[in-house]
Amino acid sequence: LQVDLWQPSSPSHIAEGTVTDVRVPRNASRSLLPLLQQANVPYTILIADLQQAIDNQTGLRPHRSRRSLSGYNYEVYHSLEEIQDWMYHLNRTHSDLVHMFSVGESYEGRPLFVLKLGTRSRPYKKAVWIDCGIHAREWIGPAFCQWFVKEALQTYQTDPAMRKMLTQLYFYVMPVFNVDGYQFSWTNDRFWRKTRSRDRRFRCHGVDANRNWKVKWCDEGASLHPCDDTYCGPFPESEPEVRAVAHFLRRQRRQLRAYLSFHAYAQMLLYPYSYKYAMIPNFSCVESAAYDAVTALQSAYGVQYRYGPASSTLYVSSGSSMDWAYRSGVPYAFAFELRDTGTHGFLLPEALIRPTCAETLLAVRAIALHLLAKCR
Repeated sequence: LQVDLWQPSSPSHIAEGTVTDVRVPRNASRSLLPLLQQANVPYTILIADLQQAIDNQTGLRPHRSRRSLSGYNYEVYHSLEEIQDWMYHLNRTHSDLVHMFSVGESYEGRPLFVLKLGTRSRPYKKAVWIDCGIHAREWIGPAFCQWFVKEALQTYQTDPAMRKMLTQLYFYVMPVFNVDGYQFSWTNDRFWRKTRSRDRRFRCHGVDANRNWKVKWCDEGASLHPCDDTYCGPFPESEPEVRAVAHFLRRQRRQLRAYLSFHAYAQMLLYPYSYKYAMIPNFSCVESAAYDAVTALQSAYGVQYRYGPASSTLYVSSGSSMDWAYRSGVPYAFAFELRDTGTHGFLLPEALIRPTCAETLLAVRAIALHLLAKCR
């Protein structure tokens, strides 16, 4: 009986007393539910008609003017083409604060665009890296990256905190890391997670781009089988997307102070380590930054985030971008798991984009200001 694991991402993390979210094909639910009843496994149907929920998000496209950049709507999900057009537009219209460039190409030949935000006030500035959409189906990630850029540009003149951030730091923002997978999630499979590289032996597509980094590669929490959602790839940095970003971050190592990666869903703020149960050397600084961030986030709508080391707060996983960044010398490395905790899962309604992004922005601001305060 084939099911798609939503939470956790690997069967090895399913244990007694834990909650598991699964997507079940319509014809399979008739056989699964009696099995659960016989085994006395309590269950709740969160979304009864998944296709209807998908259509609610993507089926309204012709009725919306999403392509007008002057009135760009940050409260709907955008296709890859729309996001890239938006990036080109900002690069032209906000050249004082925005510089757009590509760090490489995806497996299918798409450019890997990044926006560099900040004033050119001094030759050397510390930097923060922000990426969204490592996993294709987590659409709220790219929505947040766009929201962050919008807020930075709109409030730079009026908000002293934002002015301080953009004056003293550069922000490298990659709205869609996994461009091929994201495109595929719009055109073919809404719940696609991985990249789109080919494995000739198994005829399966894709690698989990958050298990492909050169840090404890393909150990616990990653799979060696090319058809699995957590497949680590044939070797570390096998994916051109991972290799390109890793290469860029290695070149920026001296100025990079924070690495922030945005995922969904679980409402958590995670920091290293992900691959082992151990305390990081600068634990007190990172822990206090995480506390400030979740406190700021909660102040907006009362939404509570759990925070802590990824291994004990979520689950153990190897080869993650966050661990790699930290092991490469970036002192503040975080992974956000945005809303919600399972009610909508990867199909977070567009009505929740604004509150999710607004509260998350407060958390990112808290982290940026924390690192500027030079915690020892």
